Amino acid sequence: MSEHSSADIYEVVIEKDVKVPMRDGVEMATDIFLPAKEGKVLSEKMPTLLLRTPYDISDSERSTGEGSWFARRGFAVVLQDCRGCFRSGGKVNFLLPEAEDGYDTLSWIAQQPWSNGKVGSWGTSWCGWTQTAMAALGPVELATMIPNMSGSNAHSSSVRQGGALELRFMAWAFWHSAGNTQAELKSDPSIDPALNLGAITFGDWLQRMPIRKGQTQLRLVPPYEEWAMELLTHSDYDDYWRHPSFAPSEHWDQFPDMPMLIVGGWYDSYTRATFENYVGLSSRNKGPIKVLVGPWTHGSTTVEQSIAGDVEFGPEAALTSFRDLHLSWFDAALKGLGSGIEDQPPVRIFVMGGGGGHRSKTGRLYHGGSWRDENEWPLARTAFTSYYLQEDQMLRHQPPEQAQAAITYRFDPSNPVPSIGGAVSSLQEVGPMPPGLADPGILHFAARAEPIMNAGGFDQTETPDFYGCKPPYLPLGSRYDVIVFQTEALEHNVEVTGPISVTLWVSSSAIDTDFTVKLIDLYPPSAAYPFGYALNLSDSIMRLRYRNGPEKIQFLPPGEIGQLTITLYPTSNLFVAGHCIRLDVSSSNFPRFDVNPNTGEKIGLNRRQVSADNTIHLDSEHPSHIVLPIISS
Repeated sequence: MSEHSSADIYEVVIEKDVKVPMRDGVEMATDIFLPAKEGKVLSEKMPTLLLRTPYDISDSERSTGEGSWFARRGFAVVLQDCRGCFRSGGKVNFLLPEAEDGYDTLSWIAQQPWSNGKVGSWGTSWCGWTQTAMAALGPVELATMIPNMSGSNAHSSSVRQGGALELRFMAWAFWHSAGNTQAELKSDPSIDPALNLGAITFGDWLQRMPIRKGQTQLRLVPPYEEWAMELLTHSDYDDYWRHPSFAPSEHWDQFPDMPMLIVGGWYDSYTRATFENYVGLSSRNKGPIKVLVGPWTHGSTTVEQSIAGDVEFGPEAALTSFRDLHLSWFDAALKGLGSGIEDQPPVRIFVMGGGGGHRSKTGRLYHGGSWRDENEWPLARTAFTSYYLQEDQMLRHQPPEQAQAAITYRFDPSNPVPSIGGAVSSLQEVGPMPPGLADPGILHFAARAEPIMNAGGFDQTETPDFYGCKPPYLPLGSRYDVIVFQTEALEHNVEVTGPISVTLWVSSSAIDTDFTVKLIDLYPPSAAYPFGYALNLSDSIMRLRYRNGPEKIQFLPPGEIGQLTITLYPTSNLFVAGHCIRLDVSSSNFPRFDVNPNTGEKIGLNRRQVSADNTIHLDSEHPSHIVLPIISS
């Protein structure tokens, strides 16, 4: 096996706007980049790289040049607009067409004269879903893939979580429809101005959740309104959610046996899915399968950064070149060059923490951290350790001994707890067009994106920068509906690396409500942060009606005690001596998740809301606790 990677030695011949037919006759707009010499495409058959995207292949190539970059190194490259997007035909639909459309595209590639029948795929977010969706149908042409920050099951850990809806997908419908220039979608010339010039922002629509059919600008683009309402109201886990495009985890057995590099970030919106895909596929002897997770927020450029929100992790946290990493992988998997697969560790993670907590030159908390290679996930040496929630709001290893102990708080859906950082993406809106410009095809929507919620790590104190925060901007832990539990100051360093769960015994005055949890690394006061710093690490939510499973609604009678388990996203963090491990419990985290009206009405169609008295039980018969994966040094 050669140790040399593909060199930049070829010219590129580009075939623009090739129409690739799908099984139903709809044609996908496709650009093809082929290696060439002296203006002629190479005569030998080549491995192909495939990127399918809803974000406009023309803009993608203008922004990154990846099609030409890989072609100059001896790969045929195929870029394709997803169904209903930009130059492709058909109606846009939320992920569902990606399995069949991707499969059909792979079949088409294999029939081309320049193809050797071996295809590798890459892409981030939706472009990651396009990969796992087509892989779930078992295509023989798919020889390797690199899904970056992508899903495993939309119902459990991306679109919905514990029965609640991640509102970023509602936001996606609004901003993507404004920027999508597909002629069929916007055949009426009045549609684009209506969506882009003075349209009500999604931030404003958050004040009127749940949105009503026919009452927002989505009525002008019916395909978007149809799937947005479906996501909003379809909360039970059934065959709709089990589709290969939504739930590749239900179809791992059908994946081709191929090398995969799965990439994620601790502050990414798909962290749980990243490890679910790694564990599920590697346990089926697929592969080799590798997983790489850094302290990053969502994206393909964030992996080359050393920050996440208000936190700095040090220069080694950033990858030198994500594109070079792709080349090394594809060279090994598709050309037999180099050692980009066999010599990589199965698990490579960045352990956050230990940086000292000073303020960096950019004014961020210097949390620090370091890379480490591991052989499995969860780590074999993990000691899963319970910390019990106590009536005095401490976290202790000892279970509670009281016969009766509980904390009750009032949850008012009209005054939800604001989201301050976290593992979120795409929760944004499009800003105004520049004066005199009305055509979104001239200015890509990414250039107008304005975040409604910032991703990453932040001190859990309200500021004007976060949606829903109000003067005088106080710590979240001071709210009446946020119950703070924390350990004593740690006497020695404690590493938490792996999956995390919280078991709560609860009751409510309402027939249905939510419970949220958030894991925090609590810094003590210092010269840099005289009030300390409450750094969020992971969070999650559970809708009480789904405490016994996502398939079926089971209301808990008011006042009756029930048990629920909340699965947080995994993390890797070193809690330094002097810090505290903190867990915040509440009933809302908005606008990260939709807010439960507490009425038991059909989700997404409620017209009433009531306040609920929610109780966390903390006695010997109801030992609410968090289970942390403790790693010995």
